[in-house]
Amino acid sequence: MPIVEAGDPAPPFELEDHSGNRVRLDNLRGHWVILYWYPKDDTPGCTTEACEFRDNWEAVSAVAEVYGVSPDTVKSHGKFREKFRLPFPLLSDEGHAVAQRYGVWAMKKFMGRSYMGVERTTFIIGPDGRVARVFQNVKPSGHAKEVLKALAEVKGKG
Repeated sequence: MPIVEAGDPAPPFELEDHSGNRVRLDNLRGHWVILYWYPKDDTPGCTTEACEFRDNWEAVSAVAEVYGVSPDTVKSHGKFREKFRLPFPLLSDEGHAVAQRYGVWAMKKFMGRSYMGVERTTFIIGPDGRVARVFQNVKPSGHAKEVLKALAEVKGKG
């Protein structure tokens, strides 16, 4: 499935967070949302990305709700979140159905091996439920600041 693009309605979802609470995109209407997809808890790149959102939390949380999403389990998310003191929810998409709807479940290659997995991608979703910005092939280092800058730009247009 092709990736969701800026201007598209954000595909609805209902996923469990790190504590087993259900999070529905529909309940976030009226808020700016940063939905960032990452491959796996407690791996180097994913830890860098999560910790950058944590380290910029004051600025980020002032302008948007942040949710990290991966196919990891609720239990794995809980451990990852606690280990790195992440202040935002991590959502479990174990069957990767939502990743497929967003177009981020794709064929990947690593060390000569091909496999299906999450492409590191971030979506900024506006209060109207439409995707305002998409970041593909995200480089974890510096990403939180990149998202903050883009969020200021898209909010300025509204």
